Amino acid sequence: MKFPPPLSPLTCFTHLTHLSRLTRLPALPRLPGPRLSSALLGATALELFVLTGRVIVYPFGLTPERGGTGPAEAGPPATTDPTATTVTTALPATAAATPPVVLLHGFIDNRSAFLVLRRTLTRHGRRLASLNYSPLTRDVRTAAELLGRHVEEICARTGHDRVDIVGHSLGGLIARYYVQRLGGDRRVRTLVTLGTPHGGTAVAPGAGVHPIVRQMRGGSSVIEELRGPAPGCRTRFVSFWSELDQVMVPVETACVDHPDLDAVNVRVTGIGHLALPVHPTVAAAVREALEAPEAGEDDATAAGATSAA
Repeated sequence: MKFPPPLSPLTCFTHLTHLSRLTRLPALPRLPGPRLSSALLGATALELFVLTGRVIVYPFGLTPERGGTGPAEAGPPATTDPTATTVTTALPATAAATPPVVLLHGFIDNRSAFLVLRRTLTRHGRRLASLNYSPLTRDVRTAAELLGRHVEEICARTGHDRVDIVGHSLGGLIARYYVQRLGGDRRVRTLVTLGTPHGGTAVAPGAGVHPIVRQMRGGSSVIEELRGPAPGCRTRFVSFWSELDQVMVPVETACVDHPDLDAVNVRVTGIGHLALPVHPTVAAAVREALEAPEAGEDDATAAGATSAA
């Protein structure tokens, strides 16, 4: 599925907002934005376009990946956990300079949601693993435990001690629970979330029907657990949020706001919830976030400003 390049004046741009003690991402310049009415109209049209594309490619994301398109996806056949409807891209056993990247989709979705992001990361030599959790999964905690087991398998196969994770919407919440509540910070170097309800959202389709969606609402037991202390958490957080995200209410709920977490929030203008994992500019910014050095690494790499437009 091919997506059009960013359109003017609805150009996507990002702005970094520091929420904790130290970040390693370069500040991105703020560009003048369009009027809200025209921006919302353009974002809605793009959301409908993306939704149509997602419906078309969705069946291809249900099956295990075979082989790959480059060194990032080479290796033995993919492995499947039939009891949980999970699919993991096979990874080569030899270690590389950068850790593998685990992609975790949102509610009622699958690995096909990351088509554009996968292409961006593989072109820059990143090795990827996609995890499909079942839409019948009823609890964030259970999904987080499953994620933890797969991270351990990936580390064992690749020889890496840590991985990076990119999660969209509910996928980001599952990954955060794993990191913050299940000790996953020892395995996850960087967690990038795209439109994730870190503070709980007031708009969650089917909230009265599906238990895991109810857990995404503000005040749920899961959200309250994540508000609790997390001293010494070793994972750095990068959260992308959009002022036109109609699923996150209020939109700031997609920001990580926790005194114990090393977090930076990236503001995206001009696109909505579904477009976050497929917009080329966001994909480029995610890649930059994953490539940002950790504390103690070369500070010169993190200096200066870089435009994501």
